[in-house]
Amino acid sequence: MLSQIGEDAKLLAGGQSLIPLMKLRLANPAHLVDLNFVPEAAYIKEDGTSLRLGALTRHAAIEKSSVAARIPMIHDCAAGIADVQIRNRGTIGGSLAEADPSGDWAAVLLTQKTEIQCLSPRGERRVPLADFISDAYTTVLERDELVREVVVKGPEKGSGGAYLAFKRSAPVYPTASAAVHLVMDGDLCKDASIVLGCVGLVPVRATAAEKELRGKKIDDQAVNSAMESVRTEVDPQSDMRGSAEYKRTLAAGLVKRAIAVAVRRARGERVEVGHIYA
Repeated sequence: MLSQIGEDAKLLAGGQSLIPLMKLRLANPAHLVDLNFVPEAAYIKEDGTSLRLGALTRHAAIEKSSVAARIPMIHDCAAGIADVQIRNRGTIGGSLAEADPSGDWAAVLLTQKTEIQCLSPRGERRVPLADFISDAYTTVLERDELVREVVVKGPEKGSGGAYLAFKRSAPVYPTASAAVHLVMDGDLCKDASIVLGCVGLVPVRATAAEKELRGKKIDDQAVNSAMESVRTEVDPQSDMRGSAEYKRTLAAGLVKRAIAVAVRRARGERVEVGHIYA
């Protein structure tokens, strides 16, 4: 249908991004192609060591899934998205394809080995998530191509992660967010992945902060060094949610909290976390 209709068509999944844009007259598609009638497009299942999520899987379904909860930071993300109404309608595929800089899923899944399975009349292709989002609201999807499935490789033994966001209230986008994934060997950090959301046009991979943790004992000195690196790596813009300096400090604070949770989860502890509200 996309091939036949052309550029005047837009895909409709959960509608939590497109419909508000249409109400504001910022989007005016001539045709809507509703994906909600496509059979078997919403599912959560394990395939060996990988977690497979159908593109139309609702945030609420992921929040309630015991299978998805085996990667706790995925549950963190799904449970914290907006409010119940939006979680019941919004989809993981739609969120990633929208590539909103303030979205939640990209930051979380970039800390994992995640691939996006894309589908077009020419066939299927898999794109690493790191290559999928190219700019704000921009992905590598072709005009007649859509997201079919999200594949997340299960984290290795001895790892733990956490996702935290700071919000003024539940329905709004975060002021800043942080996803941290650590691979631990006792007190020593073997590997670290830190991705920050809402502080750039795309999720920001904090590579310098990762280096401050990798190969080191997670103590106050290492955490403080990582926080300082985060402050220098992000380049947020001042807006109604806060000044640029405020967001830098906030991002660093969220990383500190997420590291603490990730370490405890890596040890096998069951730690419940929630977003932080002003």
